[in-house]
Amino acid sequence: MATPHNAAAKGDIAKTVLMPGDPLRAKFIAEHFLENAVCYNTVRGMYGYTGTYHGVPVSVQGSGMGMPSIGIYSYELFHEYDVDRILRIGTAGGVADHIHLRDVVLGQAACTDSNYAAQYHLAGTYAPIASFALLEQAYQTAGRLGIPVHVGNLLSTDVFYNEPSPLPQWAKMGVLATEMESAALYMNAAAAGKEALCIVTVSDCPLRGESTTAEERQTSFTDMMRIALETACA
Repeated sequence: MATPHNAAAKGDIAKTVLMPGDPLRAKFIAEHFLENAVCYNTVRGMYGYTGTYHGVPVSVQGSGMGMPSIGIYSYELFHEYDVDRILRIGTAGGVADHIHLRDVVLGQAACTDSNYAAQYHLAGTYAPIASFALLEQAYQTAGRLGIPVHVGNLLSTDVFYNEPSPLPQWAKMGVLATEMESAALYMNAAAAGKEALCIVTVSDCPLRGESTTAEERQTSFTDMMRIALETACA
């Protein structure tokens, strides 16, 4: 049954979904990597497709920007469409000194300044982490493909424009990169008893004033796409 945000019917979506933030990146993946891809959603321009990769059914769908947006879409995928695994393939800002433009980072965990965990009424601070099975598989897959990756902590923040920037302090605590979705995805997966992993490409390094273009972010970050697709089919 369709939801307010997704026109797909039960069975239209594969058990494993790749989720870029940008719906146009979902379209790019469907057109360049999947075989026999069929579009199942265009509601709010949030494209979703299902096809096969090496004969294995895989879906790809945009999540939008921020934890509220990925929170809605991933919740519906887990609970309404019986999806078992979501691999976020997004962009991030590198904050650690050794992280550079176009590096790929596997999000082992996600710090956050969000209040997203308040809904669970926990008597403490929840630490959102990735599925170790997916993380291990993605790391091994990257090695097999010859793609260097970093593994470590992300910062999922609710604030894009923040002055003064808190990023130097997060970098001091070992955070590799900052983005806006991973913590909510990890919490939704945990609450649903499902699996999630965030694979991000560094699109900018805000502390050094370095950045890539919108077109590069949409079409050229193929290393993380290949890692995610191969992991989904392992």
